[in-house]
Amino acid sequence: MTIPKNTICLWYDRDAEEAATFYAQTFPNSSVRAVHRAPADYPLGKAGDVLTVQFTVLGVPCLGLNGGPAFRQTEAFSFQVATDDQEETDRYWDAIVGNGGQESACGWCKDRWGLSWQITPRTLTEALAAGGEEARRTFEAMMTMGRIDVARIEAARRG
Repeated sequence: MTIPKNTICLWYDRDAEEAATFYAQTFPNSSVRAVHRAPADYPLGKAGDVLTVQFTVLGVPCLGLNGGPAFRQTEAFSFQVATDDQEETDRYWDAIVGNGGQESACGWCKDRWGLSWQITPRTLTEALAAGGEEARRTFEAMMTMGRIDVARIEAARRG
């Protein structure tokens, strides 16, 4: 197995394997690559417990570390997933929120492990990058949303 030069390490209490499996089942180009068990007892676990999980999310290499309850996920880190239409937006949003997650604002939600996700239709990103009145109208529409409504974003873009 090739070890990537740069890997995102995500801290979980004890559910790294469950989270990685969920991501692999939810997103394309995602997989669980390896599960590593502790070779000996350690302060928060026993030999044989799942210690780390190597996985990819949408092609991004990650390592899930079962580090215990000392640290929690925050919005300071999130995966931003670019979607092509409302169907794709809804599919990811519903998978995350419907599996014990939590809705937030402006296309953000959290999965049941506390990891933040931005489910972001490309039309929203394009409109904000356009600047000027198109960006202002789109931004104002986005600020009223939890899950992004593609039709409302496109209407705001047109004015």
